[in-house]
Amino acid sequence: MELLGSPLRTPYTQPRSTPTKFLPPIPTASSLQNRFPPSPLPNSFSSPWMPRVTKPTLGPAPRSSQRLTPREALPPISHQTALSTRYTPGDWYRSNLSNYKRSETARHTAECLTADSSRLIQDKYQQTRKTQAESTKNLGQRVNDIMFWKSELRCEQDKMMEETNALTGMKERLERALANTEAPLQVTQECLLHREKRMGIDLVCDDVETQLFVELDIIRSCQERMRRHLEQAEAQLASNRLAQHDVERDLANKQAAHRIDEQCQQLRNTSTGISYFRGVERVDATISVPESWANFTDKNILRSQSERAASAKLRDSIENLLVLTDKQMQHQFNCVNLAFTQRIAEMADAKRKIQAQLSKTLQEMFHLERSIEAIQKAIRDKGFPLKVAQTRLDKRIRRPKMELCRDPAQLRLVSEVCEINETIQSLQQRLRDSEDVLQRLVHNKLALEHELVVKSTSLFIDQEKCLAMRKTFPSTGRLLGYV
Repeated sequence: MELLGSPLRTPYTQPRSTPTKFLPPIPTASSLQNRFPPSPLPNSFSSPWMPRVTKPTLGPAPRSSQRLTPREALPPISHQTALSTRYTPGDWYRSNLSNYKRSETARHTAECLTADSSRLIQDKYQQTRKTQAESTKNLGQRVNDIMFWKSELRCEQDKMMEETNALTGMKERLERALANTEAPLQVTQECLLHREKRMGIDLVCDDVETQLFVELDIIRSCQERMRRHLEQAEAQLASNRLAQHDVERDLANKQAAHRIDEQCQQLRNTSTGISYFRGVERVDATISVPESWANFTDKNILRSQSERAASAKLRDSIENLLVLTDKQMQHQFNCVNLAFTQRIAEMADAKRKIQAQLSKTLQEMFHLERSIEAIQKAIRDKGFPLKVAQTRLDKRIRRPKMELCRDPAQLRLVSEVCEINETIQSLQQRLRDSEDVLQRLVHNKLALEHELVVKSTSLFIDQEKCLAMRKTFPSTGRLLGYV
């Protein structure tokens, strides 16, 4: 026979093991042992109140047993063997008493266990309700704490966004102001390049050039400070965004935690969606305690506040820088224009004086040329008297013998020729002197004309090119970055 199985036994209902010492041993015949060997059964079937369950044999019977007759199939039982297998009446009574005692003991144990179970169920029910109420209360307090920090984080987030937008606007103003300084810088550089085209003595390091170099240094210094503050603004914006990101991430985590804890607080025994999650109480996924949790959010808020304060301070610094650079560049622009005006007036006056000197020189050259012409005419006019006197002397040399007398006429003719020669020599010397003076006047005229060209060129550069470019300067609104 094949055993199908046995039901589970509880420790309270399992009967105690029954001693079998009071029962006499049952002798078994050797013929029965040989013909029917005992079949071992599990302990669960040895209990007196359990029925014997056997699995019927479904297979066909052996052919040898089918061919046996009833007399041949059953072994013969002798009278002695039948008497040796019987119990005595005393054994039977003792067995019944033992069963009664075991039954009473089991019923008493069951009654005590039932009463204890009722009390345990009631106590655990009250304890479970109290524990669940405390958990719900703690979840409610946790939800309130999360709502408080959510409001703080949301307020700080709004303030940080406002400050970031303000700093971004100030940065854009600074960028526009920096771009607007390029035009004055270009004008200053072009003025210096144009003034390098001055000629001669006018290529001088005057007050205009000094002021232009000062303006160039001021503009470059302002640009450098603007670039430095621009880098600081970019770095501060990055810090603001990082602090804002931390606040937003913390706020998102708080919102998720608030949603979860609020759902947990609203769960009841009759709620849908509850189920068993075995072993979840042994999973410790927490990474913080209430103190560290609050400190984490507080640190995020304090860091955001610190970055906001630094951002506001930087905005004030940028505003002061824009005002200061505007004043410096406007003041230096006016100084350069004033230097240009004074220099143009000086060059105009020098040009007028040169023109006056040139006019006088031309007039004197005209008079000197007239004088040279007169001298030349006088020299030419002395040629005929000299010819007459020399001709007379030449003719008188041809007088015969004693007629070659050194008479007064002869002496006068000789003195006349000498006087005329001296006169011609003195006139020629005066002519050479006049020509030298005229040559110097010509050189002077050329120098004056060159200086006049130089002054005209310098005046054109300063007045028409440089000062014309400097008629307009970026307005205060542009240098402050509003436009």
